Amino acid sequence: MRNTTLCYLENDRGEYLMLHRVKKQHDVNQDKWIGVGGKFEENESPDECLLREVREETGLTLTDYRFRGVVTFLTDGGWEGEYMYLFTARRWEGELDSACAEGELEWVSKDRVLQLPIWEGDKIFLDLLAREHPVFLLTLEYAGDRLIRAELDGRPLDVEEEEERP
Repeated sequence: MRNTTLCYLENDRGEYLMLHRVKKQHDVNQDKWIGVGGKFEENESPDECLLREVREETGLTLTDYRFRGVVTFLTDGGWEGEYMYLFTARRWEGELDSACAEGELEWVSKDRVLQLPIWEGDKIFLDLLAREHPVFLLTLEYAGDRLIRAELDGRPLDVEEEEERP
């Protein structure tokens, strides 16, 4: 299991900074829209990884961020499982560098994010963020690209219901 961070930067216009993963070959997130973040380096804490990854991918230095939860990804072996530390951020310094090696950065209205090609499980934690849910533990199990099980704070969620969410 690897450790990663993911952050959704939020601006005053009700938008998230989204990363359209289109530049790397053999990318498990190929063609998906996600927040910014990445893998821990050796001896790195979650907040150190967050700050480094956001700076590397966007050119921005976060000055106000909030830990929102841990998402555990389990798989059928198609890709490596992971513990993802999820954050949101509302303040930063610097200028956005659109030359991200991971893909294309774009500010997207929060109302439109669910219409983009995103992972099924992302819909669950994006809803938790929108509802200002307290810090959470979310487990998502995938068979290939299909979400087959979800648990929030140890309680099962109806995956079929989550898929139909607008």
